[in-house]
Amino acid sequence: MSEALPDEQVGEKSLGELVALASSNVSNLVRAEIDLAKLELKDDAKKAALGSVMFGIAGLIGGLIVILLSIAAAYGLVAAGIWHWAAFLIVAGAYLLLAVALIGIGYWRIKKIDGAKRTRKTLKADLTMLRHRGDSDKPALTD
Repeated sequence: MSEALPDEQVGEKSLGELVALASSNVSNLVRAEIDLAKLELKDDAKKAALGSVMFGIAGLIGGLIVILLSIAAAYGLVAAGIWHWAAFLIVAGAYLLLAVALIGIGYWRIKKIDGAKRTRKTLKADLTMLRHRGDSDKPALTD
């Protein structure tokens, strides 16, 4: 297949050569776009991986901070005159109440999920329309 050079006359080429040239150009364009998309996605994947590692490290540090603050709170209760075992039990109870509240909120949020009601409704309407071809009594499609 020959490619049209800038100084060539396209009018001198046959229809078959023009179709082959157009097909080749479209193929090259698609290939170039796919290569560009691969490069961009590769770069985005690297950025996402680095960001998720940073979030993981921040989560680990946050967990350590919660542990240290929990111990500090328990020793603060001890300094207030509460027995050691009771102070740590109070802190653990506070975390238990927090966990129960978060479980309740999570359960409430999950219970609110509709399950794509509108999508199911429109799909049923589409299937009904296809089966009946509009106003016709004779179904177009049968099960």
